Amino acid sequence: MSSTAKAPDTAGGGAESARAKPRKRMPRAQRERQMIQVAETVFAERGYTAASMDEIAERVGVSKPMLYEYFHSKEGLLVACIREARAELRRDTEQAVANSPTGEEALRQGLRAFFRFIRDRKQAWLLVRHEASLVGTASEELETTRQQQTDLIATLMGDFTDPETARMAEESGLLQAAAEFVVGGCERLAIWSEQRSDLTPEIVAEYAVNLLWGGLAQITDR
Repeated sequence: MSSTAKAPDTAGGGAESARAKPRKRMPRAQRERQMIQVAETVFAERGYTAASMDEIAERVGVSKPMLYEYFHSKEGLLVACIREARAELRRDTEQAVANSPTGEEALRQGLRAFFRFIRDRKQAWLLVRHEASLVGTASEELETTRQQQTDLIATLMGDFTDPETARMAEESGLLQAAAEFVVGGCERLAIWSEQRSDLTPEIVAEYAVNLLWGGLAQITDR
């Protein structure tokens, strides 16, 4: 008596596969944010020149063409990282200085926000540290970040100065010079403080206020 082998039932499996839910795609904004976060880490670890789009794409879990579709180039991705960090730093600073009763307290809270940002966003800060390797648009974006902070400080000091004094300080360049000094000095202080794990952002900010306020107090009157 002959027996016929039963063919495997592929129809059922096919139907089951057809019924399987398609994998949900990540929203574009969320995917972009993920790419920026990973790229920021890779740029900080490798430096801009040595970082590769292949490694970034692999860590994100996407194809390299998709990475280029979002940012067009490695420099474009770096620029996106810098802009993201700049926007966050501005938000943190503005929230910190809101409702400060005096110019000195506003400076203190603003500097605390800056040094906390450096502690919490170490990868973003390392992009500034590696600035010498950047050219073109990326370098310009870093300078725009500095200018943002300089303008915030100049505006803040002007807010705590009587209108006539503020006008004279602005026309003479004193207000802008003071703001540039604060930004440049705090960058160097941040680099130094990296070697001191015992110093909190609050302590470093207080050092800066103690060093800077004597001169700034001559501009502000509150």
